[in-house]
Amino acid sequence: MNTALVIVAAGSGQRLGSSFPKAFVGLAGKPLLRHALEQAVSWHIPHSVVVVVPEGWVEPARALAQGLVLPVTVVVGGDTRTASVRQGLQALPEGVTRVLIHDAARPLMTPSVFDRVHSALEAGSAAVIPVVPVVDTLVTRDSTTGATEGGVDRDALVGVQTPQGFDAGLLLAAYESVTGEFTDDAEVMRSAGHRVDSVEGESAGFKITYPQDLERAASLLGHSHTPLVGFAMDVHAFDDESPLYLAGLVWPGEKGLSGHSDGDVVIHAIVDAVLQAASLGDLGHHFGSDRAEFAGAPSSVFVEHTRGLLLEAGLVISSVGVQVVGNSPKLASRRLEAEQHLTALVGAPVSLSATTTDGLGFTGRGEGIAAVANVVLRRATHH
Repeated sequence: MNTALVIVAAGSGQRLGSSFPKAFVGLAGKPLLRHALEQAVSWHIPHSVVVVVPEGWVEPARALAQGLVLPVTVVVGGDTRTASVRQGLQALPEGVTRVLIHDAARPLMTPSVFDRVHSALEAGSAAVIPVVPVVDTLVTRDSTTGATEGGVDRDALVGVQTPQGFDAGLLLAAYESVTGEFTDDAEVMRSAGHRVDSVEGESAGFKITYPQDLERAASLLGHSHTPLVGFAMDVHAFDDESPLYLAGLVWPGEKGLSGHSDGDVVIHAIVDAVLQAASLGDLGHHFGSDRAEFAGAPSSVFVEHTRGLLLEAGLVISSVGVQVVGNSPKLASRRLEAEQHLTALVGAPVSLSATTTDGLGFTGRGEGIAAVANVVLRRATHH
């Protein structure tokens, strides 16, 4: 297998109004990263996959990759796109001669564009990018005065998309030879003295940057009225001095979790996912450590407050799924009890599962517990 696909998924969701990374924002019922991974599966060229995510998001990314018939490696990126791609390239398997680098934020790009990029590499291109025509009239603008001038020839200009394809060895050498930050990998190759060729892209392969881009993508997928989906993770370290509150239950004889409130990592993840799906901020904004009234409060108060916010927004919770990541406690004996308690608390069906990380990471070392929540909201019938 001499071809690899690097999926860059380390960008923030700030311009989307999300409190967590863009690649984990929901579109048509699943995160953007899952869309990108499903594209990878549908591409017929044998290849491996490297996913680059922000720090703290390795385990959720691995969860999204479960069940795929592709080898997927997940690595932590850097503070910039350039730094993140460097990390992804360092994780390429041995023997890779061709690499395609793709943004997870382009969920509608089809395998046919991947084919065109790959074919150009097979034909001898050192670097190739998919491009689309510029259809709008272009002008230059003075950023100080706002005055504009025409005369820009749009026929000589194109819009650049991903995946961008490269000779793997030349790209690795190019990254080692340059310094500074670059908007894309083709510019790195140009800076290193290489020619960058182009193939036809697709207008549907636009990049998700703003909320209206999500709506456009949902409409093209036939989901313009799809329920709102939130995805969030919460983490708490163990605290030997506190009782354990988890999934709304007290767990006698277990180490507790530290936190401003009762440290219930399951409920915190659910609330954060609800707030994200509804575009109502995040857990820290509503219940942060600067809110003295929530010090030591039961996390059920968070749920009650959040359901009130949903009511005002004309939304209701349809379903909740939570996975607990940690070595202890063992959830199996109380899973049904926890699901019933949480279902009554949030007013919608809650599914609870648990896993370990086989000794890897802070949860594997027994330092704390993580919880990952998926929440689906729908519009209320009457508002």
